[in-house]
Amino acid sequence: MHWPAGCIKGALQQKPPEGTRAHSVKTKQKKQRMNRFKTSKFKNSTPKIPKKDGWIGNIRAGAMNSLGNHIKSSCRLVAFNTEQSGGGLLGLSSLDAGDDGKWTVSQFPCHSNLVTDFDFSPFDDNVLATCSADETIKVWRLCEPDQGQNPAGSASETLSPGQGRLETVLFHPSSSGLLAVGSASTAQVWDTGRDLALAALEPHADQLYSFTWKQDGSVLATTCKDKKLRIFDPRAQLSPVQSAVSFQTNKESHILWVKDSDHILTTGFNQVREREVRLWDSRKLGSSLGSVSLGTSSGSLIPLFDPDSGLLVLSGKGDSVIDCFEVSAVEPFLSQVSHCLTESSTRGIAMVPKLALDVASCEVLRVLQLTDKYIVPVSYHVPRKPGQDFHEDLYPDTVGQTAATTAEEWWKGENRQVQRVSLHPDKRPKRSALRVKQEPAKKEVPGGRSKEEVQVGCSTSSSPLTSPSSSAAPSRSPSSTSGLSSGFLPSPSQSTRAIQSMLGPSSKFRHVQGSILHRDTHITNLRGLNLTTPGESDGFCANRQRVAVPLAIAGGQIAVFELSRPGKLPDTALPTIQNTVSVADLAWDPFDPHRLAVAGDDAKIRVWQVPDGGLTDTVTEPKCVLQGHTEKIYSISFHPLASGLLATSSYDMSVRLWNLSSGQEVKVLKGHQDQIFGMAWSPDGQLLATVCKDGKVRIYDPRRSDEPTKEGPGPEGPRGARVVWVCGGQYLLVSGFDSRSERQLYLYSTQTLSSGPIATTPADVSPSTLIPFYDPDTSLLFLTGKGDTRVYIFEILPDSPYFLECSSFSSSEPHKGFSFLPKTECDVRDVEIARALKLTKNSIEPVAFRVPRVKKEFFQDDIFPDTAVCWESTLTGSAWLSGSNGQHRKMSLRPKDMAPVSEAPKDVPVRKYLPSSVYLDEKTDEQKKEELLSAMVAKLGNREDPLPQESFQGVDDEEWDD
Repeated sequence: MHWPAGCIKGALQQKPPEGTRAHSVKTKQKKQRMNRFKTSKFKNSTPKIPKKDGWIGNIRAGAMNSLGNHIKSSCRLVAFNTEQSGGGLLGLSSLDAGDDGKWTVSQFPCHSNLVTDFDFSPFDDNVLATCSADETIKVWRLCEPDQGQNPAGSASETLSPGQGRLETVLFHPSSSGLLAVGSASTAQVWDTGRDLALAALEPHADQLYSFTWKQDGSVLATTCKDKKLRIFDPRAQLSPVQSAVSFQTNKESHILWVKDSDHILTTGFNQVREREVRLWDSRKLGSSLGSVSLGTSSGSLIPLFDPDSGLLVLSGKGDSVIDCFEVSAVEPFLSQVSHCLTESSTRGIAMVPKLALDVASCEVLRVLQLTDKYIVPVSYHVPRKPGQDFHEDLYPDTVGQTAATTAEEWWKGENRQVQRVSLHPDKRPKRSALRVKQEPAKKEVPGGRSKEEVQVGCSTSSSPLTSPSSSAAPSRSPSSTSGLSSGFLPSPSQSTRAIQSMLGPSSKFRHVQGSILHRDTHITNLRGLNLTTPGESDGFCANRQRVAVPLAIAGGQIAVFELSRPGKLPDTALPTIQNTVSVADLAWDPFDPHRLAVAGDDAKIRVWQVPDGGLTDTVTEPKCVLQGHTEKIYSISFHPLASGLLATSSYDMSVRLWNLSSGQEVKVLKGHQDQIFGMAWSPDGQLLATVCKDGKVRIYDPRRSDEPTKEGPGPEGPRGARVVWVCGGQYLLVSGFDSRSERQLYLYSTQTLSSGPIATTPADVSPSTLIPFYDPDTSLLFLTGKGDTRVYIFEILPDSPYFLECSSFSSSEPHKGFSFLPKTECDVRDVEIARALKLTKNSIEPVAFRVPRVKKEFFQDDIFPDTAVCWESTLTGSAWLSGSNGQHRKMSLRPKDMAPVSEAPKDVPVRKYLPSSVYLDEKTDEQKKEELLSAMVAKLGNREDPLPQESFQGVDDEEWDD
């Protein structure tokens, strides 16, 4: 009998009987395949960062001297670590702006020592728990916006666990009055209402890093410095019910539960120091379900998870990136949703509760980034048409604010989930604490117009330390715009002057943009680079023609690459300079692009000559060797004006000057009591400045004395520092670290060096020293460290406020060094003000910094003054040593075919009209009809007037083509 092929196939693929093992396996596989191709509602969620007037200002973030996060949020208040001169302070701010568009920010004295952690109650927006290095926990009921703040010491509860310094505190997710508290190596569960420790869990073998409750509050999971992940059931036993070695390093780690499932998500570091996210099944911790590596960085990742949407937000301490992922239980368990670059580095991030979101604009997530000076809201929206119907698929019912059990009921064994509530504006609980952003209310204003009423936020109290944030001025409505009656906006000059008077001085370079040039200009396929050069070295050096990079190969080899020959390097071995000992620092002679000076570990300086066209063979013999230092050399620096004059600093705590023409040491500068971090010649080449580990900044006049002529207090701490002359030699800029090991910039007047810095500004938290480059033409200071992903840019002013921060440049991967090229390498036609080379682990990439301008057809002479011809010497080293001075000649950067923008014809002022909808609202219906009719008549003209074409002269018929 003949069977159709389709029937045979159907018979072979019949479903297994329901209830059998084969059926369940097949169903599971089918679900996994369906999940794999399932389209997510949140995959197109986009982060939005408001302008600075939407940031919470007047913030002075404190040192990160404790584990965990440093900012938390409820539906109405934000708490954050603030600068603590005497210890025990916490910063508080309203979540929403007030009527005037400003936030009320205050400092709240709550402990006698450092506040290490804090947490808002999930059931009361005004209840905050804090723990401290003073070994106490306090539970505070914060005031309403119109009441005074509770003074220090009037906490509603004060607990003393007696376990030494406390590090972490966390409210129970379903029971009221329950707290988990962590000290150095153990965790306890406290009933705050009865001031009773219900359970003290078995001590960990090392520092307890973090813990998290499961969503139903049944079990607690912890991470520890001993690399273990533990799960406790505090009501059943004090020892962990499960534990496993889950981390590959002992660096800081974090943990959280994924929804109400049995899955756990951890963040930590792998064996190669890459940050890593792992997903675990809490029922079997033998191995993780999956892992994702997020690159190398020293800052630990802070994870925030929204169980309603399944979105995970990650940001590392010290990073300027916030990543958003969607978490799934099947591969791939992390799917990238967005990669958001922020202006400042992260000190902490907090997730705003779901009940405080603006559902009308399809906001599905909001996080608050704590930076040095601001709290920056980052809002995630699903791109749908706002203001329409409530999108139920985006907003499932969320956890409410009513506890499911009491502490006593939970301790007796009850497990109940918190009742869920709807986010629909018409169905959510009517509580003053829940801020529902619906259609804006209207209120009358002078002139009969109505405007959108600003939502009034919940602010903290007004105390002597309270001051409104000046960074968030309210936006001006059209009705208050001057000149409205005549139908046009104020002149640009009036607007500019008004803005400048409110905001202070502003830099013309504030919108400078950095971008990596086309791949055709890159040198790629670099291999074997030495990425561990000493901190006093820039790591590599470049001039207009070539780049020198140390290699991690025995014999201290140095690769030299020609910038005129970009592209992929061959896989074969390259000719190199054989320095014979490890490279400590290296520098090109500014007046001879072929001469390279290299400092070695053997206390010798070798001077090499690179042939025309670059290296074709391995070079083994230096042109000369300079000997005089008795210990390893830190750094080397050529004189900016005199040819053949070199300065070096060494572990022997001396700075020596060398004349390369004679190969002799000519000066030895003394006075340092410890390691010399950095040195720099003044612009006129007469003075030399140094910054030292002994906490001093010194200025030398080498031709007059071998002792410093001026001395002042330098950066604190032994972490490293750099120095550079700015503002024509009037000031010294030192980049270093403060007493809290945070990177800091210090500005000194050379006339009053002994008085200390005249201005300081914080940078961020990172282990590497910021390396400064100063452009005297624009007064711009570029700063970045080895291993950083960001280049900071400041305009330095000779008067207050001294520092004007500009836009920074960020890249996705850490760079190993930056080297800036002479100004003549910039493309002035594209308004490029600086060009640098970025060294990565396998490439050299040019980076251009441009100023956005409209009239790019003109030469922008306001930002391109005549520049110094820095590649020509003005005198010999011997002449300088004998007392002569020089000065670089200047040259114009203007191409011959470009006219300066200062001579461009002035634009005719254009009368700017407001949209008709603005001024039509002010008139009655009859006025509107009359104005529209008049406008139509004016457009059509008088019907009795002759038509324009009637006056045209015609042509003869024979002139028409057939």
